[in-house]
Amino acid sequence: MDINQSRRNFLQKSMAAGVGLSLINPFSAYAIKKKSKMKLGLVTYQWGKDWDLPALIANCEKSGLLGVELRTQHAHGVETSLSASQRSDVKKRFADSSVTCVGYGSNFDYHHVDQVLVRKSIEGTKAYLQLCKDIGATGIKVKPNGLPEEVSKEKTIAQIAASLNEVGKYANDLGQVVRVEVHGKLTQQIPNMKAIFEQVTEKSVKMCWNSNDQDLLAPGLDANFKSVKKWLGDTVHIRELNVGDYPYQQLMNLFTAMNYKGWILLEARTKPADRIVAMKEQLDIFNTMIG
Repeated sequence: MDINQSRRNFLQKSMAAGVGLSLINPFSAYAIKKKSKMKLGLVTYQWGKDWDLPALIANCEKSGLLGVELRTQHAHGVETSLSASQRSDVKKRFADSSVTCVGYGSNFDYHHVDQVLVRKSIEGTKAYLQLCKDIGATGIKVKPNGLPEEVSKEKTIAQIAASLNEVGKYANDLGQVVRVEVHGKLTQQIPNMKAIFEQVTEKSVKMCWNSNDQDLLAPGLDANFKSVKKWLGDTVHIRELNVGDYPYQQLMNLFTAMNYKGWILLEARTKPADRIVAMKEQLDIFNTMIG
């Protein structure tokens, strides 16, 4: 028997043995491939800001991005000014569609030196948490926006955490979640977000990873991610997956490794000629990355 024939026989036997093992062992890597539970949705930030609610829902269905975070002051018009019947109508529109109203994207923040502004944000958060409950959403996005120079960093971090605990308790009573976006010139640095969450006691307050360049500061994405992983909630913000230098594949690998089941929400910033086509393209890229 020549050497090529021997090689063919060896490969055939090896393949047969591999098939046999995969049939015998149900936990074989060849027999099972876990499917990621992550889902891609849309923030109305740019690509959906001028769509009214029926158009927004229809376009999400067309694109396959079946979750949406409603950003405040956009054309969908979902605000606290809605009456009880109007809120019920919003809830029904989503319930009758295949699109999930993930939550609301507010601009409330709690870092201000002026305590009147802090209280205004706290009370505004509570009002919009009630709106979220009424429309069938599950939570509100809030954010810190900085560390004022006039006071110590430690004082501002404690103030932000105390505010989050107050709105978090209110959210818990409504069955809602407070999603704290990693945001702000200094507060978006992961060590500062970690310092805030070390003082957060309410379980309804979660961190919303925001895919900032600051995530890559030393000691790097992997270490920064793992330092706050226990506080990550059910929403993540990303920009276009094929634009810029952010290591999205590495990020998706980190979420996959923790068996993440939440929403990856597209906060797109470009101006494509056809947004629905662009949304479909992002979904294809996303599915490849998590596949």
